[in-house]
Amino acid sequence: MTDLQDVAKKVLTRESLRMKPCPRRIRILLDQQYIVDTIEAKYVWERDDPFYPQYVHPPNLETPHLASLPDTDIRYYIPTKDVKISHFPSTKADSSSDFTLLGRKSSKVEAVLFHKDPLKDLIRFDFGAMDAWYEEDTEIYVHPKDPHVRVDVLPSTREVRVEIDGTQVAKSDNVMMLFETGLPTRYYLPQTSVDWDLLSKSDTVTQCPYKGDAYYYNVKIKGKEYKDAIWWYKLPTHECAFAAGRVSQEPPTKFFIVVAETNANLPQQLCFYNERVDIWIDGVKQERPKTHFA
Repeated sequence: MTDLQDVAKKVLTRESLRMKPCPRRIRILLDQQYIVDTIEAKYVWERDDPFYPQYVHPPNLETPHLASLPDTDIRYYIPTKDVKISHFPSTKADSSSDFTLLGRKSSKVEAVLFHKDPLKDLIRFDFGAMDAWYEEDTEIYVHPKDPHVRVDVLPSTREVRVEIDGTQVAKSDNVMMLFETGLPTRYYLPQTSVDWDLLSKSDTVTQCPYKGDAYYYNVKIKGKEYKDAIWWYKLPTHECAFAAGRVSQEPPTKFFIVVAETNANLPQQLCFYNERVDIWIDGVKQERPKTHFA
């Protein structure tokens, strides 16, 4: 069973499904063509964890880039240069009365069209299978951003000290505090506040829809290496440009410092995930929060 097929089965069996209209224009790029251009998208939270939504939307039957599946009247967005009906999965083998799986090749499911409420007649595309997604004219990454998540960044002169396994890794009274909905406060410190003798470069790269591509450092303390203990953003997204040159920590078993490229309006900064390090604020040790990152 494909991941998208598994999601489709589970989402239709939920007792309640959280949905909300999306006021933004959504476009999907595939094979150098916009196969979706809609202002009728909806956010749908398919499960409680992860906490972010996905997009569903009605088919736009006026779009020229459509092809019909064999033995059905269902039509699916597809670039005109790649209309090969035989490459679509058989509806008998890969569909049910609740939904139909769609894709350009029988081995690859790229979308699901629902036939059952509350998602009846809505299409859900596999985010990672598309070349690019846009909200209005801004590209988004990894998954849609939750419309209920807010990020505020405030400067503070409170002293913040960070330790890993009893060793001080960073300390500063020139701090940017990040307040993000549903998460504990994050403390961003200048790069010059970190002990660089403890760090070594990592080859790991990950993506965050709110911050951009993250690169990593390892931390070695008392002969023990904490792999990918530090991450940094080379080109943070515009709403998180504050994170340029700052450090943080990744769940569930790794320590991270976020370090991004210098932003002209902000000094370089570092931040740690409170769940995996010991943090003192003005000399008072903070309790490690319990979140899905812990």
